[in-house]
Amino acid sequence: MKSRAVVLSLVLAGAVGAVAATAASAQAATGCRVDYAVTNSWPGGFGASVTVTNLGDPLTGWQLSWTYAAGQTVTQLWSGVVQQSGAQVTVTNASYNAALPTGGSATFGLNGASTGSNPAPAGFVLNGTSCTGAPAPSSPTPTPSSSPGSLPCDIYAAGGTPCVAAHSTTRALFGSYTGALYQVRRSSDNTTRDIGVVSRGGVGNASTQDGFCAGATCVVTVVYDQSGHGNNVAYQGPGGAGGKDTPATATRETVTLGGYKAYSLYINPGNSYWRNGSASGVATGSAPEGVYMVTSGTHVNGECCFDYGNSETDRRADGAGAMDAIYFGTSCWFGGCSGSGPWVQADLEYGLYPGGSSSWNPNQRAFTSKFVTATLKNNGTSRFAIKGSNAQSGGLATLWDGSLPPGYSPMKKQGAIILGSGGDCCATNTNLSAGTFYEGAMVAGYPSDATENAVQASIVAAGYR
Repeated sequence: MKSRAVVLSLVLAGAVGAVAATAASAQAATGCRVDYAVTNSWPGGFGASVTVTNLGDPLTGWQLSWTYAAGQTVTQLWSGVVQQSGAQVTVTNASYNAALPTGGSATFGLNGASTGSNPAPAGFVLNGTSCTGAPAPSSPTPTPSSSPGSLPCDIYAAGGTPCVAAHSTTRALFGSYTGALYQVRRSSDNTTRDIGVVSRGGVGNASTQDGFCAGATCVVTVVYDQSGHGNNVAYQGPGGAGGKDTPATATRETVTLGGYKAYSLYINPGNSYWRNGSASGVATGSAPEGVYMVTSGTHVNGECCFDYGNSETDRRADGAGAMDAIYFGTSCWFGGCSGSGPWVQADLEYGLYPGGSSSWNPNQRAFTSKFVTATLKNNGTSRFAIKGSNAQSGGLATLWDGSLPPGYSPMKKQGAIILGSGGDCCATNTNLSAGTFYEGAMVAGYPSDATENAVQASIVAAGYR
């Protein structure tokens, strides 16, 4: 039996630029220390103790991640919740050690398996940010509200096109947001629980969901609006928004944002969400608006219609221009498409438009990456634009920026919000789509290209993995 200890000091910086800070790091502690000690070992296995000490502002929840370099795996862990994907290990606080005051520590233990050497991790990530050195100098810690542009809805507001609806199961979209992101319901007793953020402007608190849903099946019943307009979207079934569809399973997919575990809204055929009636502040008639969402290029189909955006208040196909929503999938509505998608298109009702007409737009391209950014903006009378990108890197590609299709000027938007189905929801042919929703927002006004580019930079900085 032998023991060995490694002490690593980690400095967690706050927001470092208008669009470079992630949601998690914006409210992370300015410094921490991690003590990782192998306490015993045996052929093929080892035990370890890990202590994280907060050297900065108080934390109300934490996640610690590291990478094993020699194929080690965690087989048992106590005083926390562990998830391992390949070499990466993420430990989320238990309910009783979530709070870390300044100078406070939390310790958890683990047993692991090894096949030979057992080097200690070379570094750690706490609450989404990783760096090494001494604690940061004592100066005011930047906050999302003092770093305008750090999160998508901060950026839109700074550009004069404020968010009027903002939805996500993974993170806050405003630097000041401290409320609930979504609600889950468990099968064992039909009780519900709101899932909030780990810290102000931060990532969703996956540990709350894990504890509540342990040993039961959970579904997502509501995705809350972070904008303050009350535009929550609920599943379109009995007890939800009053339609026929069912809620999505809450535990189907996990992702990480800068090392922080979060859950997606993983929509399969028959799942969809809707804002019942006309939403507050959302564009109607020919008023201009913009929409963005982060989705997945690997969970798609060609059925109608994986949409997010402006829709009919009566759930009926009410004519050309009654919708203004992003569509993402492999449907080629009018034919003539190039390749097999998936593509970012505009659902304007009575058609999924790849550009300004029913002819296939040659500038369209497929987005097959795990995470995809899609944007749509419409001035309501003459012009609309569609853009897309890998959400992990690079800038937005303009797929269309020009006139509205014939018959769609002026637009006749009704101001409801749809997520995961077509506007005439719950008919036999509009709720068969599949797709994943991570985050998205609708804004008042026609966003500038610079604003949209800054939003994309913020999404990349969030570190979806």
